[in-house]
Amino acid sequence: MSWGTELWDQFDNLEKHTQWGIDVLEKYIKFVKERTEIEISYAKQLRNLSKKYQPKKNSKEEEEYKYTSCKAFLATLNEMNDYAGQHEVVSENMTSQITAELTRFVQELKQERKSHFHDGRKAQQNIETFWKQLEASKRRFERDCKEADRAQQYFEKMDADINVTKADVEKARQQAQTRHQMAEDSKGEYSSILQKFNHEQREHYHTHIPNIFQKIQEMEERRIVRIGECMKTYAEVDRQVIPIIGKCLDGITKAAESIDQKNDSQLVIEAFKSGFEPPGDIDFEDFTQPMKRTVSESSLSNSRWDGKSEPKPGSKSKGKLWPFIKKNKSPKQQKEPLSHRFNEFMTSKPKIHCFRSLKRGGGGPEDFSNLPPEQRRKKLQQKVDELNKDIQKEMDQRDALTKMKDVYIKNPQMGDAASVDHKLAELGQNMEKLRLEAQKFEGWLAEVEGRLPVRTEQTRRQSGMYDTQNTSAVSNCAQDRESSPDGSYTEEQSQESEMKVPVTEFDDEFDDEEPLPTIGTCKALYTFEGQNEGTISVTEGEMLYVIEEDKGDGWTRIRRNEDEEGYVPTSYVEVYLDKNAKGAMTYI
Repeated sequence: MSWGTELWDQFDNLEKHTQWGIDVLEKYIKFVKERTEIEISYAKQLRNLSKKYQPKKNSKEEEEYKYTSCKAFLATLNEMNDYAGQHEVVSENMTSQITAELTRFVQELKQERKSHFHDGRKAQQNIETFWKQLEASKRRFERDCKEADRAQQYFEKMDADINVTKADVEKARQQAQTRHQMAEDSKGEYSSILQKFNHEQREHYHTHIPNIFQKIQEMEERRIVRIGECMKTYAEVDRQVIPIIGKCLDGITKAAESIDQKNDSQLVIEAFKSGFEPPGDIDFEDFTQPMKRTVSESSLSNSRWDGKSEPKPGSKSKGKLWPFIKKNKSPKQQKEPLSHRFNEFMTSKPKIHCFRSLKRGGGGPEDFSNLPPEQRRKKLQQKVDELNKDIQKEMDQRDALTKMKDVYIKNPQMGDAASVDHKLAELGQNMEKLRLEAQKFEGWLAEVEGRLPVRTEQTRRQSGMYDTQNTSAVSNCAQDRESSPDGSYTEEQSQESEMKVPVTEFDDEFDDEEPLPTIGTCKALYTFEGQNEGTISVTEGEMLYVIEEDKGDGWTRIRRNEDEEGYVPTSYVEVYLDKNAKGAMTYI
C-alpha cells in the first residue's frame, strides 16, 4: 500500500489532506493548552480556598485549633494545598512534554511538507515542459508535411502543363524537394522529442512522484504516531500524580480518623472550668416563725435605731460592710441618697480609696483575680511559662556574649572585651527583673493551686462576679481601682500596696444615711456565700429588694430587711425593676 502507486494522480487531494492533518495537530495542541490553563486556575483556586480557611496568626481562631476536629480540618487544608500542587505539576508536565514538543514538531512538519510538495510541483512542471516541447515538434512536423504535399502537387501540375517553361518546372521541382527535406527533419525531431517525453513521463509517474508521495505518506504517518504518543503522555501525566493525590486523600482520611471526641470534651472542660464548688442544698426557711413570736413596737424601734438586730447566718450586712456599711440615721439627717454622698466622699479623697492598681491596661488585674480559680490558674501558668522562656532567651544571649568576650580576651585584635561588659550588665538586669516577675506569678500560682479543689470533680458553676471585668475607676484613681467591693474575689492581697482607711473616718461620714429606696425586687438564682466585705449571702429562690442597679461592674445592691443589705453578683439574681420607681421612692 503506497500513496505513490495508488494515488499517483491525487496530488491536490494529498496536499489538502496533509494540511488538514496539521490543523488537527494544532487543534490538539490548543486543547492541551486550555487543559493546562484549567489545571493552573483550579490549583490557584484550591490554594486560595485553603489559605482563606487557614487560622490567622495571633487570633482567637488559632486557639480553637487545639481541638482534634479543628486539627483534622487544618490537616485537610494542608492536604488540599498539596493536592493543588499536584494539579500544578500536571499543568507543568503537559506544557513541557506535550505542548512544547508538539509545537516544535508542527513547525518541522510544516517545513517538511512544504519541501515535499515543492518537489512534486517541480516534477509536474518538468513533465509539462516536455509535453509542451512534444506538442510543438508534433505541430511543426505536421505543418512541414502539409507544406511538402502542397509543393509536390504544384510540381506535378507545372510539369504537366506544356505552356510552362522548363525553368519554372525545375524551380517547382526543387521547391518540392526542399519541402520534403524539411518534413523529414521535422519527423526526426518529433520522433526524438517523443521518445524523450515518454522516458520522462515514465520516470515521473513511476519514480519521481511515487518517491515524493512516499515521503509525504511517511510524514503523515509520523504525525499520526506522534499525536497518539502525545495522547498516551496526556494520560500518563495524570497517572503519575495519582499516587501523590492518593496520599493527600489518605492524609485527609487519617486526619478524620484522628478526631477524638473524648479529648475535645476534656479540652472544653479545661477551657471553661471555673473551679467553683457546685451549689449545696438549700436550707428550709420556716416562715411561720414571725407568726409565733411577738415583737413590741418599742423593741422594734430600739432594734432599728441601735442597729442590733441579728443578721442572717452567712450575711455580712452588719458589722463591717466597709465601704458599704449601712446604718440608720435620724430624720434630721435625711438629706440625700447614700450613693451621692459616697461619690462625693470618693471625689474628695481619691488616693485613700484606690483599692488596688491594675497594671494590665484595663484588661483586668495583674494577678488575674477577676477570673475563676481554674481559669486563673491556667493564665498564671501560661504567664510563668512565658517568663521562663524570656529568661532562657536572655541566658542564651548572655552565654553567647560571654563566649565572645572570652574570644576577645584571648585575641584582642578581634575586638575589645570591655565593649561587651555594658551589654552583659544590661542582660543581667533584665534577667533579674524577669526572675522577680516570675517569682511573683509563681507565688500567685502556688496560692491558687493550694486553694483549688480536686481536679477530677465535676464542672462547677461559674461565679457571676467573673463574668464582667472589674476595670471601672472612680474619679481620680488613675483608672486603677477594681469595681468589686473588695477588689478581688479570691480574697488574696495583691503585691501592690493597699491603702486602708480607718473605719471611724468612713463610718462617721455615712453612719446616719437614710435607707435607699427600693427600685424593684429580685429572685436569687443560685446560692451565694457573701464572704467578702460589703457582700451579702443569699440562698437560691430567695426574694429580696433591689436598692441599686448594676452600674456596669457586675454587682447589684440588694436588701433583705432594714438591717441586712449588701452586694451580690448580678448574674446570681433575676431582677424585676419597678417601672414606676423614682429617685425618691419610699421603702417597701
